[in-house]
Amino acid sequence: MSPEFIQSRQNPRVQNLARLHERTHRDAQQRFLVEGRRELERALAEGVIEEIYFCTELFRDASSQELVERAAQAGVMVCQLAPMAFDKVSLREGPDGLLGVARAWHLTLPDLKLSATPLLLIVERVEKPGNLGALLRSADAAGVDAVIVCDAVTDLFNPQVVRNSQGALFSVPVAVVDAPTALDFLREQKISLVATTPAASVNYWDADLRNATAIAVGGEKDGLTSLWLEASNQRVRIPMVGQTDSLNVAAAATLVLFEAVRQRCPKT
Repeated sequence: MSPEFIQSRQNPRVQNLARLHERTHRDAQQRFLVEGRRELERALAEGVIEEIYFCTELFRDASSQELVERAAQAGVMVCQLAPMAFDKVSLREGPDGLLGVARAWHLTLPDLKLSATPLLLIVERVEKPGNLGALLRSADAAGVDAVIVCDAVTDLFNPQVVRNSQGALFSVPVAVVDAPTALDFLREQKISLVATTPAASVNYWDADLRNATAIAVGGEKDGLTSLWLEASNQRVRIPMVGQTDSLNVAAAATLVLFEAVRQRCPKT
């Protein structure tokens, strides 16, 4: 049986997809958009995709059609859109013709499954969705146990978070909580808190990151608040030798995360 085909940009389903560009509608429906083949592949693997909309005129290779067929066989509703209808729901320049609707989820701190010597990333008040997505991507690459987003400013299910994470949103456990709850959790789990700040006297490679560790990074403008700095067990800095006095938050987090990876790798 062929999938339904929608041509009009005014179709009620197309209009509802476009509404999911806005946080108020994502929150109300507890659903969000996942655009792009790579992101959809990862979301499908996690079983969170409920619907897929596709435009064959925009497909780049046969793998896109294969993904649609695989999703349909798995019981996911699939629907074909005409190019003009797909243009209304897509947020990308040069889209690849694949868009999914996923159901939102909400992890609590007790839901997190930690290893014997966990590595966590704490993200406080990061404002830009692209930065939050990039932080998730780096966290996934570094093999963190989880990301804890504190006092969230941006929406975890913002399309730019999904895109910039390159699907890591679906592979890294993420809990969104307030700061006091996160700090209590770290103390209960006996996890050392490492705060990143230009005011620190210790370079990040000189900190001991081999044991249970949470690396905390702050918002783009002001960095970590005093609450995190005062609660930290170690404060570390990234030395700067050029004209700039700070790095993009995702770049800074990546450096410290991979120093932890280096320290934890067995010597060969």
